[in-house]
Parts: sequence; C-alpha cells; structure tokens
Amino acid sequence: MLEERERKEPAMNPFQKNESKETLFSPVSTEEVPPRPPSPPKKSSPKICGSSYPLSIAFIVVNEFCERFSYYGMKAVLTLYFLYFLHWNEDTSTSVYHAFSSLCYFTPILGAIIADSWLGKFKILSLIGLSLIALGTGGIKPCVAAFGGDQFEEEHAEERTRYFSVFYLSINAGSLISTFITPMLRGDVQCFGDDCYALAFGVPGLLMVIALVVFAMGSKMYKKPPPEGNIVAQVMKCIWFAISNRFKNRSGDIPKRQHWLDWASEKYPKRLIMDVKALTRILFLYIPLPMFWALLDQQGSRWTLQATKMNGNLGFFVLQPDQMQVLNPFLVLVCIPLFDLVIYPLISKCGINFSSLRKMAVGMILACLAFAVAAVIEIKINGMAPPQPGSQEIYLQILNLADDEVKVTVLGNGNHSLLIESIKSFQKTTNYSKLHLKTKSQDFHFHLKYHNLSVYTEHSVEEKNWYSLIVHENGKSVSSMMVKDIENKTTNGMTAIRFINTLHTDVNISLGTDTPISVGEDYGVSPYRTVHRGEYPAVHCKTEDKDFSLNLGLLDFGASYLFVIINITNQGLQAWKTEDIPANKMSIAWQLPQYILVTVAEVMFSVTGLEFSYSQAPSSMKSVLQAAWLLTVAVGNIIVLVVAQFSGLVQWAEFILFSCLLLVVCLIFSIMGYYYVPVKSENIHQPADKQILHFQGEVINLETKNTKL
Repeated sequence: MLEERERKEPAMNPFQKNESKETLFSPVSTEEVPPRPPSPPKKSSPKICGSSYPLSIAFIVVNEFCERFSYYGMKAVLTLYFLYFLHWNEDTSTSVYHAFSSLCYFTPILGAIIADSWLGKFKILSLIGLSLIALGTGGIKPCVAAFGGDQFEEEHAEERTRYFSVFYLSINAGSLISTFITPMLRGDVQCFGDDCYALAFGVPGLLMVIALVVFAMGSKMYKKPPPEGNIVAQVMKCIWFAISNRFKNRSGDIPKRQHWLDWASEKYPKRLIMDVKALTRILFLYIPLPMFWALLDQQGSRWTLQATKMNGNLGFFVLQPDQMQVLNPFLVLVCIPLFDLVIYPLISKCGINFSSLRKMAVGMILACLAFAVAAVIEIKINGMAPPQPGSQEIYLQILNLADDEVKVTVLGNGNHSLLIESIKSFQKTTNYSKLHLKTKSQDFHFHLKYHNLSVYTEHSVEEKNWYSLIVHENGKSVSSMMVKDIENKTTNGMTAIRFINTLHTDVNISLGTDTPISVGEDYGVSPYRTVHRGEYPAVHCKTEDKDFSLNLGLLDFGASYLFVIINITNQGLQAWKTEDIPANKMSIAWQLPQYILVTVAEVMFSVTGLEFSYSQAPSSMKSVLQAAWLLTVAVGNIIVLVVAQFSGLVQWAEFILFSCLLLVVCLIFSIMGYYYVPVKSENIHQPADKQILHFQGEVINLETKNTKL
C-alpha cells in the first residue's frame, strides 16, 4: 500500500524529484542527529605475561589503588576530625560526613556527561578527575571502571568479568593500607600540640599525585573509545519526544506499539531507542539500591562512633577507633578470591542458578543482619555505661583529702538527711550517689564532722550534672569545695584527666607536646585535658624551685581520672589517682561479627553490581550507567543524613530502623529482579555498523512537532 501511494501521488510533493527512496524511509526529524564518529581501527594491545589481560589494565588498577588510598585515607579520619578538631556533635559530624560522601557520588553524573559527550573516558581521568578532589571524584568514579572494561575484546568476556573483581581488590587494597596508616599518622604524631590531621590529610594528597603519574605512564597503551556525542541530552530528548508523541496521538485509530519508547521512532534511530530501553530497564532496578548504601557507608560514621565507646586493647595490639574500619577492606581482599574461586563454583556445581540479582538480594539480607548485630552491641555498651542524671537529678561523690576520717551529711529542705557517709582519708569511692532536687537548681547544706569539730557549709548545684565534693584540711579544721565533673565518657576513645594541687606553690604539668597544664596552689583544680590511652610512668612537672616526675600509670580508653598531687613524708611528691568514670569495658573485638557480615554483603552486592552494570549497559552509555550506579550511593548517604538529623532515635533504635528498612527494600528488589530478563552481552556490545536503522510502518495521521507522516 505504501509503494502504491507513492506511485499515485508523485506530484503532491514538489521536493519529490530531488529525494531518493532511502530519504523517504529515513527517520523524520526536526533536529539533526549528530553523525557518529568513525570507529578507530582495532589494534592488538600488549598482554600481561601471555594472558588475555591487556597490559594497560595494570596501569588502571595501580592508579585506582593510589586514588582509593587517597580517598579512603582521608575519609578514615574525617568523622573524628569533625568531632574533636572542629568540636561538632555526633549528629552534625555524621551528617556532614555523609553529605560529603553524597557529593562525591553525585558528581559522577557530571563526569559521565563530560566523558561520554566531549572528552572521552581517558581525558576526563587525566585532565579533570585527578586535578581536583571534590569534583575530581566525580570525574574518576564513572569512568575508571568502564574504561578498564573497554580495554578487553568481546571474546574475552570472562577475563573482563574477572577484571572487575581485580579492580575491586585494588580499591580495597588502597583502602586497607590507608585506613590503617592515616589514623596512626593522626594519633601517633603530634602537630601544633594536637593530633596531626595535617599529616593525615597530606599523605593521601601525595598519593593522588602518584596516581596521576602512573595513569599517564600507560597513555600509549590504552584503547580510547571516542566520545559518542551528548548522549545524556539525546536520551532525555528521546524520552521526552516518545512521551509527548504518544500523548499527541491518543486516538484509538492509531495502532498501539510494543513499547512506549517506540513512539520516538519517527525522530530517533533505532539504536538509540534500543539503548534507552536497556537503560530505563536497569535504572528501574536501581530504585531500591540506595538503602543498601545507607547501611554500608555508616562504617565510617556511626560504627566508628560506636568504636569510640569500646576498649581497643587487643592484648597484642591497641586499635584506635577509626582503625577498626581496616577490617572491611581486609576482609574484602579475603572474600573476593574466596567467593570467585570457591563458593560461587561450588554453588554452580550444585545446580543452583545464583544470578547477579540473587547475589545482590542475599547481600542486602546480610547487611540487615549486620545492623541487627550492631544494635545488640550498642545495647550492651549502654548497659555498661554509667547512668545519666535526669531532670531534677544530680550525681555526687565525696573525696576526703584530709588526714583523717570525715563524716559527711547532706541536708535537704527542712534539714532532713539526704545522704550520710563516713569517708576515710584518701578513700577511693566506688560510685556516685543520686540526689533529687526540688527545682532545676538548688542549694544543699553539708554537715562535716572531723575529729570533734562540726563544720557547716553550703553549695549550689544544677540538674543533670555530676559533682565532686572535695573535703580538705584548713588549718586544724576542714573545708570543702564543689567541682563539676565531666558529664559522661569521652567519646573519642581517649582519656580525660584533671589535677588537684595540694602544694603551696603552682605546678605546671607537661603531657607530650601539648601546652602544659597549670594548677594553682592550695587545692587548685585544673580543667579536664584529654590524652591518648597508654602508660604514663614519668610525667614531667615543674614548680618555681624544682622539677619532678609523676607516675600516672595506665590511662585507659574512655575513662576519666582525677589526680591529687600530694607530698608524702619520706616518699616525696606523688599523684593519688581516682577514677571518676570507669574505662570502656567492652572490647572492640565485638564489632568483628558485624564487619564480617557487612563485608560479605558488600562483596555479593557491590562487586556483582559493578559487573552487572557494565554487562547490561548499552555500548554508548557505559559511563552514564556507571554514574547512575554511583548515584544510588549518593542517595543512600542522603538517607543517613536525614535520619541522623531528624529521627531523634537512640543509636540502637536507629540501627534497628535501618535494618528493617533494608529488609523491606530487599523484598521489593527481589520481586523486581524476578521479572527482569538480563540482556546477553553479545546483544549489548554489538558494533554500531552491524545495527540497521528501522522504520515503523503503518502509521496513520501520526503527528510530530512540525511534520505529518
């Protein structure tokens, strides 16, 4: 019918005589589709030791190792930098940490557009990605994995699949070393009288320079696919045209089409439409993925903060709280070959079809279990922590620095006794006593009985605080002073200490390279100072006329100590030590189960997802799809940011919330994956010159923008 119509109506179109038959059957377009650049001639690239792996892969993997060392090394100390150097609270530190992570995973969208549209994957890596850190992350992430995949020929699909595992190994090798070393650079080296954050950030910066040099060295060996035009813009225009065209042609007389994107066939080539179809199918699967990353990325924030409340002494080694993150890359390095060479082949031999989507679903379930374990650990930690005073409550301890026993009676309103204690000289108290107030602040009266003397004194207190009543000699009588104690445990795994000076001269105390602590004479009290956990056998002290050393002993994780400087006859100057808040009792090793679970989850989810994204990506949109994969990470970090700022939940309840949310998401993802039909690699990576443009016939009165067909 179409040919007959052409024969009957040749005069209706004045331009008919200048058009060929092929022109009539070309896609009708109001815009010119840019011509595709010619494919570069294929060349045989050198291989690694006679294998099927291109030598260029070695430079890409080493580059990724250095870049990931820089990235993860900086992130390892970032939360504690916010918390203890900038003095932000835990929720703000967590939120900013995840906001930064989210930004690093949002920028790959921009990097992918530039890579696929103008510069290509190679140039975006070398010119932009490694020049800037924040935006550079966006340049590197969507390109480097896909760029490595481009080095393989299609007949080496198995080697390409194995490459993604090696690629992920390089990521975690860099992460392993950096997350172990940078906390040591921070904590073991002193800069400007404090933790050396400058060195902890400087070394990762140096590794970025090395990454640039290594990547540039392999330049001549790389296969560099040319950019394919502004593919993101083409995709968006194609989708918009299909939707608007379908909306304009709602008549029942117009035949339906197999897919809604087929309504773009009047304007765009079939290859682009097929690529957009494949892209939208995968992007639909990506919708539930951010929740997994919301859990995984909390290793550097909430799990690190949990580690600060635990004891890092393993007997043979002492771990800093931010060093616990080293478990994840270490276990990844173990699990990837274990799963690739042992577990997956065994499952396959058992006749089980353990597809990529099933692996990812199992990874989600394991992440749920990891956060359930983290919640149990958090509950245990809270059970071991000292109780916190509530509204109209305080906690009080009494320290007797006199030379004999003192009986202390705390009197409330109406002179009725609230607390009666007889305390020996320099007796170490075992616990605080809770006292109830009538209002938010109140004056307490104290009756001190020393020898045959009775002394009455008064002190003001405020609710929700900890106090120490210091009783000391005052000539032949006694006196007292009320000092506010630290409110709770130090949350950075460090130790809080302060001093009381009983001498008749000021004392300056030097701890490492910090500014010396100055303690006034005659029962002067110093402010708290936080120090690293460890043995302090000889702390240098100085008065106006002499130097001496004090043995402070072991200062343990999370504890708070009070040292009273006294002069004991025949023993000289000594430090009497009492523990205001006990050290962290729960070993940091209890975090091992949750790290094992989340690492296995990561191997099954992330490594599989990288390979799945590449294998299902249309050849023209690999970087775009890689960036979309990374975009799910960005959204996951935003989820954490929102929950941290607005949930108001205690930490263990927040862990349970994330675990339950991911479990629901896993169920949804499993249903979506059940109906997903994977595209075979040979169909996805088919060369452009083998694909023929197709025109859909039998269109009746179909309207486009300015054209009727």
